[in-house]
Amino acid sequence: MDLYGMAVYPSMGLRWALPFTVVMKKLCLVINPIAGMGGKVGLKGTDGVVEEAVLRGALPGASDRAQEALSRLKEAFTRHRLKEKVIWFTAGGPMGEEVLRSMEVEGWEVRTLLHPSEKTTSSDTVELVRLAVSEGVDLIVFCGGDGTARDVFGTAGSIPILGIPSGVKMHSGVFALDPYTAGELLEFYIRGEMTTGEGEIMDLDEDRYRKGEWNIRLFGTANTLYEPTFIQTGKFMVAEQDVSTILDEIADDIAERIEGEPGSLFILGPGGTLSAIGERLGIDKTHLGVDIVRGKMLIGKDLGESDIISMIDSEGNGRRIYLVVSPIGGQGFFLGRGNLQIGPEVIKRVGIKNIIIVSALQKLDRTPHLSVDTGDHSLDLELKKEGSYKVLTGYRTYRMKQIK
Repeated sequence: MDLYGMAVYPSMGLRWALPFTVVMKKLCLVINPIAGMGGKVGLKGTDGVVEEAVLRGALPGASDRAQEALSRLKEAFTRHRLKEKVIWFTAGGPMGEEVLRSMEVEGWEVRTLLHPSEKTTSSDTVELVRLAVSEGVDLIVFCGGDGTARDVFGTAGSIPILGIPSGVKMHSGVFALDPYTAGELLEFYIRGEMTTGEGEIMDLDEDRYRKGEWNIRLFGTANTLYEPTFIQTGKFMVAEQDVSTILDEIADDIAERIEGEPGSLFILGPGGTLSAIGERLGIDKTHLGVDIVRGKMLIGKDLGESDIISMIDSEGNGRRIYLVVSPIGGQGFFLGRGNLQIGPEVIKRVGIKNIIIVSALQKLDRTPHLSVDTGDHSLDLELKKEGSYKVLTGYRTYRMKQIK
């Protein structure tokens, strides 16, 4: 068989055409360029506050997250594990074209369906997906958070979707655990080794979220790639009346540590469990923000990533620093979901051994394992090397939980 799909038999002097099938996948890439910008600067989302996020020093990061996923997929092509042809449908600039053309992968073709303005909006996402659907794409890959998931889901119909996590809010069950894993899932999908299943599309009201209120809604069920160990589950809530006593016990334990080490810094992450600790200390803890206490004094309130780093550098010199966080129920993420302010540089300054994970036992029992997605793949691997973590579930009571 020659390069043109012709059968050649020199000894017989014969040469004729045989059917030659080229395996081809048609994929759509949608990047929300502003996804996640509000998280690192303490805005708990980006919807409607892009300008404020920029003023606080936020930088776009979604393209980098998409590039990490596609670099993992590129590696499968360059090592010849994949030889299929892929046609990528996308939008111009940071919505996908820039990242795809930077890959330079043999066998990839990039077709630009939409040229958005400099400031992209959700309507650009919807229009791109609509155009991609009309082209008969097999899979829609998007990079963003729950808001982007909703926009894609509303237009994709029965076409499967896969999310590369890059937002602040990612409660939907259509996201890969991290960008690297998204690249792995795409390799398996192109090989034909992935099945599809249902994933919940969930989102919350960001305005109420910034005020410390949870208002999560289920918007529907999407078709997505199904691999339980690679796809995150949706978040679930445990009724406060069921766990109030346990929260008091956890709060007593952490409060005793803080009072027992008056010179140490304690970085308190977001969530109801950490709010209970704040109440026990008698401080005005930000329910969905990151605060720092020393002794029983609140010295930093509702901080962004750069604020935390500055405070560690100025106040933490010679002091021990602890990071107290709680995993998201069901998903198991204790870093990288809902607490983007606690970025890789914060974690490195604190040290892995000084991370304290707290959770009500009811929530932990319904969480299969712990997960991380810090935005630094090497750091994620270092955290996962621990194998399992001790989780405080009551007053001086612990449960070991595996991390994956």
